[in-house]
Amino acid sequence: TGPLKDMNFSVPEGGGVRFIYQFTSEPPAVSFRATGEKDGIIDIAPRTGILYLNGSLDWETKAVHRLQVESLDEKGNIVKGPYTVTIIVEDINDNPPEFDQIKYTGVVRQNSRPGKPFMYVHATDRDDPTTPHAQLVYSILHHFPNPYTEMLFQIDSVTGAISPSKTGSYYLDPQKQDTFTLVVTVKDMAGMTTNAFTSSADVIITVKESLWKAPPTIHIQENSTQVHPVNISQVHSNEPDVIYDLLEKEKLPRLPFSIDHNGVIYVTEPLDREEKDTYAFFAVTKDNAGELVDKPLHIHVIVEDINDNPPVCQQALTVIEVQENEGRGSNIGTLFATDMDEKDTLNSRLQFKIESQNPPVPANNMFSIQQDTGILQLTSHLLNKRIASNYSLKVLVTDAVFQTICDVQIHVIDINDQIPIFEKSDYHNVTVAESLPVGTVILEIQATDGDEPATGSSYIIYQVKEGDPNNVFIIETDPETNRGFVKINKALDFEAAPVYNLVINATNPEPLVPGVQYNSSSLALFNVFVTNVDEPPVFHKTVYKGEVSEDIPVNTLVMTVEAYDPEGDAKIVLKEVQGKHARYLACRKRLFYKSLISSLLNSTDNAAQKSKTTLVLHLHDVNDNPPQLAMDYPPFFCHPLSGGEKTFIQATDADEQWYYSTFTFSLVDDMNTGNNWEISKVNATHAYLSPKHANFEEKVYNVPVVINDNGKPPLERKVNLEVNICKCSSEKSCF
Repeated sequence: TGPLKDMNFSVPEGGGVRFIYQFTSEPPAVSFRATGEKDGIIDIAPRTGILYLNGSLDWETKAVHRLQVESLDEKGNIVKGPYTVTIIVEDINDNPPEFDQIKYTGVVRQNSRPGKPFMYVHATDRDDPTTPHAQLVYSILHHFPNPYTEMLFQIDSVTGAISPSKTGSYYLDPQKQDTFTLVVTVKDMAGMTTNAFTSSADVIITVKESLWKAPPTIHIQENSTQVHPVNISQVHSNEPDVIYDLLEKEKLPRLPFSIDHNGVIYVTEPLDREEKDTYAFFAVTKDNAGELVDKPLHIHVIVEDINDNPPVCQQALTVIEVQENEGRGSNIGTLFATDMDEKDTLNSRLQFKIESQNPPVPANNMFSIQQDTGILQLTSHLLNKRIASNYSLKVLVTDAVFQTICDVQIHVIDINDQIPIFEKSDYHNVTVAESLPVGTVILEIQATDGDEPATGSSYIIYQVKEGDPNNVFIIETDPETNRGFVKINKALDFEAAPVYNLVINATNPEPLVPGVQYNSSSLALFNVFVTNVDEPPVFHKTVYKGEVSEDIPVNTLVMTVEAYDPEGDAKIVLKEVQGKHARYLACRKRLFYKSLISSLLNSTDNAAQKSKTTLVLHLHDVNDNPPQLAMDYPPFFCHPLSGGEKTFIQATDADEQWYYSTFTFSLVDDMNTGNNWEISKVNATHAYLSPKHANFEEKVYNVPVVINDNGKPPLERKVNLEVNICKCSSEKSCF
């Protein structure tokens, strides 16, 4: 009740007949009159001044009604007014949301990027958009078929954008399932109350084969004369408006390939197979922000050979020696040539042919060469050093296109009819200390050969024929003088072998002619006496290994180390433990698990002679560390929750895990935690934490989690996991 004046009233829609206000009259006013936007619903009782509704207001029909109210005297004249009375209709949630289509259809490509929308659904609500009555939240109710534990698709709860989930990006395959039906729901009241209105629509999704595929291996012929760049292949992204690029897989001075805005790949210059025969690189797509859109594609290019390389003689001059009595058909040597073209192809197949022989005596075809191997053979037994001591051959080497001349020099050497003869048959005794180093010359010997000098018939090879089964000695020959140098080849050991009685023979690399044999003139004798040197003691093992638990008590025996004197006449004393980890064995009250321990033990029989050996002590871990969370960032959920959210939690343990860690996750047994949260195992080290409902406030919640390592003995730890419920950005991270 009140006097007549300008007034505003807020009235909820619906509700039927009701009183709004009573205006009081002041003499001489006796009645009231209302005009304006009454719409047959709003009126005023003339005599009592009661402003009332005779029906229900509807915000969706009219949100504001403006009236003019006057007071009148007995004659109907205006006493006061007109005053403006405004009735603002308050919206109530009386309209369910409605999709703009009964059924939606969309297409998604195999291997599409997770979270990248490929279609949208849209719904409207006739209620006031400035209130929660028209705030809509989208979700996926059903998913047909649903072959995996996680949905293959996801929907943005605000925009209605549908995209592949991470699981979908990996598993979608039109060969396995090419059509899916989603039941998408939309709720008003931001989905926060149980009495919110809900509508649903079907979404039919067709899965098509991915356009983003690596092309087959690309074959490019080397040294192409085409105008470059040359189109060699093309890739297609599943997404429009992407930027194509190439990434190197190998570190090259330059990558002779490029890609344009349509995904066409070009070779930018002629390639040389002999320089590089294969290329490997990646084709990628990026968005305008430079972020990768598709997974990189591996591009493989093989450079095909053409015959563009001539044969090459392996040596500028090939020199071969042959005895003048060599028989017809004998293999006397091989001419080697190479071709840089691709191996085992016709481009690198070489053939040989003798073009000329100089001098052409006693015949012009004294030699032949096998066409495909380059092996030289004698075709005559008429070699005579007095007629011709040297022959020069010009050999033509050809491939399918090119040819090369190689030079061969053949030396006819004297027949090997003289044996090496030692200057003396007995070199008597040589005395050496057992400590002499390997490589030391202990004796020089000399034999002579009457055959042609500087040939295989006169070169002398010295060998220990008897008395050295273990090859302790070796003899090297001076090629200029044929003098032999006896050297120590392996370490001497007085205790193992104090005396060697050696027989030395002298031979030629060329075979002797028939009827000639080596005899005692090609043999020599000498004795080697090894003298004893006081040697350091020797451990029974070069490395001692042991294993102990990390909680081993002090003074526990871990192993026994033994040494001996090679001469067998000295007392051995184990003196000390050395090394950077020796303190663990000497001074620590407890061995904490770190890593293997390498220590050195000294053994000595006098101040001058001592030895060391290595002790490796492996420490076994003891389960003495409880598990703990291993997370870089605290988990969060986006507010408001739409249901079905979950986040990874991970555990770790400072103890060494010889086998794969197995943790058990659980929640503290209290009512509040159990009503709000649930935990489910993913694998041995991870679990999912999920809210049980969507009615969470924007704040940080402490969730008590218990982690057990299932060790021997089992250890567990209770941690208060901070979980943030927060408003999120479009990138799904907390503002």
